[in-house]
Amino acid sequence: MTFDYDVVIIGAGAAGLMCAIEAGKRGRRVLVLDHAKKLAEKIRISGGGRCNFTNLYADAEKFLSQNPHFCKSALRQYSQHDFINLLHAHRIGFHEKKLGQLFCDNSSQDIITMLQTECASARANIRLDQHIEDIQRMDTGFVVAGNFTKITSESVVIATGGLSIPKIGATGFGYEIAQKFGLTIVPTRPGLVPLTFDAEMLTRCKSLSGLSVEVTVHCQRTEFAEGLLFTHRGLSGPSILQISSYWHDAMPVTVNLAPGTDIAAALKAGKRQHPKQDVVTCLSHYLPKRLATNICEQAGMDSQLAAHNDNRLGQLGAAVNGWQLVPAGTEGYRTAEVTLGGVDTADLSSSTMQAKHVPGLYFIGEVVDVTGHLGGYNFQWAWSSGFVAGQHV
Repeated sequence: MTFDYDVVIIGAGAAGLMCAIEAGKRGRRVLVLDHAKKLAEKIRISGGGRCNFTNLYADAEKFLSQNPHFCKSALRQYSQHDFINLLHAHRIGFHEKKLGQLFCDNSSQDIITMLQTECASARANIRLDQHIEDIQRMDTGFVVAGNFTKITSESVVIATGGLSIPKIGATGFGYEIAQKFGLTIVPTRPGLVPLTFDAEMLTRCKSLSGLSVEVTVHCQRTEFAEGLLFTHRGLSGPSILQISSYWHDAMPVTVNLAPGTDIAAALKAGKRQHPKQDVVTCLSHYLPKRLATNICEQAGMDSQLAAHNDNRLGQLGAAVNGWQLVPAGTEGYRTAEVTLGGVDTADLSSSTMQAKHVPGLYFIGEVVDVTGHLGGYNFQWAWSSGFVAGQHV
């Protein structure tokens, strides 16, 4: 049978474009379809417009999945260093912000332009504003239908992303296609998302809105040491976004507001040395003044150190080093950076990203049940999984 294309890729984001480049390099006739009017919008808005495109420490331990080993093959076949070399080849300047996070010196448009240039070089065609209605399997190959003349192809790659940030066009289309072809979907939920709280806690957060502090956040057996930001909607910042991917309803979260300092011991020592000093003043040596004041007011301890016995000071210290919270929920997909869950990796080949029981059908990127930590890991999964599929479609 003669096909219109060898490969049709649904989704012109990071994973889809990488797959198109690699398949095109192999001489495959490639068509990329996307319903968006702008190319790679998630790349464009990421990292405050500078795109945190990978992480120097991208390894399997930084990814969540029902099968934590699944991502190893793709990460090994195309590593963060391979993508960095691609940027070097295009003379794109970048820098490490912290914790291995790499950002463009200029803007995320540099990444998009690089991918467009690579696609053009590989003769991969891209069509935007294309709304796919259905994908049918034939005896050999597939038929893709939508607001265009039906297209036949030998292979189809689903690179549609997840449900995160619907305002830029996120949909559940990829999951629908997976289910249509008999693949299982691991239940989805928002990841890397701010947590929300009850009315009392929300009032407190509003009073501290805009305040940032370096903390450690703990949930179950997972801990992150990064910044926490009080907002008028609750708690955010890197540490909260990170722990949100591990948090489930009704789980307690513990925040150490002064990591590395035993606040109870510091308050007791302060009492011995400066008994007339206010508790707030002493606590302000270790926390921002506004936060220290808020904590002391909440505890009814906005008075001199000498007015409180060591047991009371110990309780206050324990509350600072082990602030117990039970979030009410998350802000949801509206502000979530990623979608947890997705196409079950048990139904995919880790070495090719092809569906085990549907030859010619591939799933890559965020639509798959592989979710990285904050800091460039999810883009690396897109590059790696896209590369791998591109070698086999």
